[in-house]
Amino acid sequence: MQYASLARLKQAFITGMWASLVSIVIGFAFKVWLAQWVAKGELALFNSVVDLISLSFILMTGFRSSMVVSYSQTKNDRDIINIFRYFLIGIVLLTWGAVIPYIKHGLHIRVEYLQLVGVIFGLGLKVYFTNLVAMYRMYALSNRVTWLEPLANGLLFMACYFGLGMDALASLFYGLTFSSLAIAGYMYVSRRRAIATRPLAKVALGPEMVSYVKKSFTASLEAGASILMIYITVLLTIRHFSLDELGDFQVVVRPIFTYMTTLFVFPIYRFVLPELAVNLRNGDHRQIRMIRSWIFRLSTIVSLAFFGLMLLAGKPLVLLFFPADYVGAVPVLFHFSIFFIFMMLNGYQLAYIKAHGHFTQSLLIRLAGIVALVAAYYLVAEFTANVVAIIVALGLGYMVMFILSTLAERQILRTLPPELATAP
Repeated sequence: MQYASLARLKQAFITGMWASLVSIVIGFAFKVWLAQWVAKGELALFNSVVDLISLSFILMTGFRSSMVVSYSQTKNDRDIINIFRYFLIGIVLLTWGAVIPYIKHGLHIRVEYLQLVGVIFGLGLKVYFTNLVAMYRMYALSNRVTWLEPLANGLLFMACYFGLGMDALASLFYGLTFSSLAIAGYMYVSRRRAIATRPLAKVALGPEMVSYVKKSFTASLEAGASILMIYITVLLTIRHFSLDELGDFQVVVRPIFTYMTTLFVFPIYRFVLPELAVNLRNGDHRQIRMIRSWIFRLSTIVSLAFFGLMLLAGKPLVLLFFPADYVGAVPVLFHFSIFFIFMMLNGYQLAYIKAHGHFTQSLLIRLAGIVALVAAYYLVAEFTANVVAIIVALGLGYMVMFILSTLAERQILRTLPPELATAP
């Protein structure tokens, strides 16, 4: 039994990486296929609208980690889920009442009202059941959904376009709506087989639930700060470098950054945090040390492999998938590979901090990383005018976060009894 948590984590983590890889391949192939015959303007319009609607659900993403931690501590899923329901209903109504008018009248984007409403409700239901699956630690279901989601999106797009005779843009919107509803329904049925649905009821706002709400807001701000780090790099590139260098970053570097984090960083938040929270509730600190040791070994192996690949074959790989105009992305990717280990290690450290309920401390570390990113860029820019200054600054931001999160971990360990606080 002492190895059950680590064994479960390893299986879920590795399966999750493969599921993410399949998801990336399906999603990328679908996008490449669409780009061959769907008008560029229609694809840009669709992605822009979906991005705007998705941003309004960032708050609900923050709820996920707080739901995981609070449920592991209290087992009060009834109140936790009902609080989440009320907030989600509020976000859906706010998005409906504010974002749709902004899209149609502020940006003057011509999209049918029903299509926008469908996307909002589809994404809202998918977020709801995704958070519940995460809270109950249903890893196998979570991994299946990871690759089923892009597959369902592609199939339902084709059903709308070829089967129902809709135009391409309408098929994109309705395909996304129907696939989101289908995935939400699949998660509902699969989850209900194992755990009964909790009734909609009045919430007893005791101290534990008040703490849960505070954690949720803090985690949501942290999720926003994480996204902000990437947008800052884009803004710095736009302001200080040419359109050609911006293209290198947006077309080559940013997708690879996204794929690497999806494969190796996101699984830490999806699987490691729930296991840490449960082990803390059970007082199993030895299991936590074993998990930490495994994550650090895995991070070292993955990061060295990524670094070696960029060092020895970075240029041929970029030229294999992209035109020669994008060769300027090679040195940027190489420097990104140097710092990637800090992204993985920092993912574990922040999960460990949040598992102890220190969500505010995790947010402050994330904000410190943003400050370090901006300061590091202007410092590095004094010595080089190369675009690699952007990615070096981003890497230094993650390095500062890792140092601060390590100090926070040590501080937490000092609060434990000596026999439990042995540094892993």
